[in-house]
Amino acid sequence: MKKSYSAISAMILIAIFCISNSTFAQLTFLPQGSQKAKVSQRIGTTDVSVIYSRPSVNEREIWGALVPYGMNNLGFGTAKESPWRAGANENTMFKTSHDLTIGGKTLPAGKYGLHMIVNEDNTATVIFSKNHGAWGSYFYEPSEDALRVDVETKEIGHVEQLLFTFNDVDATSAVVALNWEKKQIPFKVEVDVTNNVLAEIRQKLQTNPGFNRQTWEQAANFALNNGGDLDEALGWIDAAIAGQFFSQKNFNNLSIKSQILAKQGKTTEAEALMEEALPLGTVFQVHGYGRQLIGQGKVSKALEIFKWNAKNHKGTWPVHYGLARGYSALGDNKSTVKHLKIAMENAPAQVNKDRVAANLAKAEKGEAIN
Repeated sequence: MKKSYSAISAMILIAIFCISNSTFAQLTFLPQGSQKAKVSQRIGTTDVSVIYSRPSVNEREIWGALVPYGMNNLGFGTAKESPWRAGANENTMFKTSHDLTIGGKTLPAGKYGLHMIVNEDNTATVIFSKNHGAWGSYFYEPSEDALRVDVETKEIGHVEQLLFTFNDVDATSAVVALNWEKKQIPFKVEVDVTNNVLAEIRQKLQTNPGFNRQTWEQAANFALNNGGDLDEALGWIDAAIAGQFFSQKNFNNLSIKSQILAKQGKTTEAEALMEEALPLGTVFQVHGYGRQLIGQGKVSKALEIFKWNAKNHKGTWPVHYGLARGYSALGDNKSTVKHLKIAMENAPAQVNKDRVAANLAKAEKGEAIN
């Protein structure tokens, strides 16, 4: 008989357990008091996101009360001491698609539980935990920390609902900030955009994009202009120029190679390559090269290029506009005015005529137009 009661009791307990579990598993779609939110920002090619829940102040005392200072025993879970979950409900999650630098330390690409230790002295510690799936901070384990960063908090105007923002965004960094009540907890994230892009370029060159010339030209040009390895860039542009089934020598890739050589200090080789490139260029490409030389302070060489363009693309827009710029760079105002007037006559559209007219007005007053 005891065995029968035991069996029946076990069955009842199992049934209750199943009912309890199914109860907890249901109705997850109902709205929560602290609504879930997500904020994302792309920095260079890196996507950074914070997924969190947004509690309200609701006339409560927040800092040192609802959010206690320091580490605390929350009375549940496995953690003896827990930081704040940096939000409400589930663990606040921080995601990044590439490695970041935060406070001079590296945070590898991935997902993290975001926690914070808020101190009474207007400082805080931001914690990135490898355990991103736990509920709140009840199961926080210091050994799972991927990174800790100490920051200073700021006093701000009242923010009723907790809000994460990305501030001061530029080409390589942003400031992630938690804003709630009258306190802001900011931390700066920095991205090595150049190395991230170059790593992706190397991978892409091995896949479908690597089977066309333009990809190799773009790769070399990026490395040239963003501090990449110039020898590697030279290899990429050489592949675009010759030796592959997709290779084709043109003004663009010869120009890129010339700039790489110039940056390596091989000036004579760079100049010879541009002489080779000129007959392959359009009137606009040669014009652009002349303007580039003016920007580099090589004004005599620039005028030579504008003259070459005028001779080989006779009467074509914008050769006289180029000559005007070349003469202006040398201080020959009379010749500048002369060629601007001719440029006005063969300008193809009103927007071009307006630009020439504005420069003509400057030149007639003796002003430079570059």
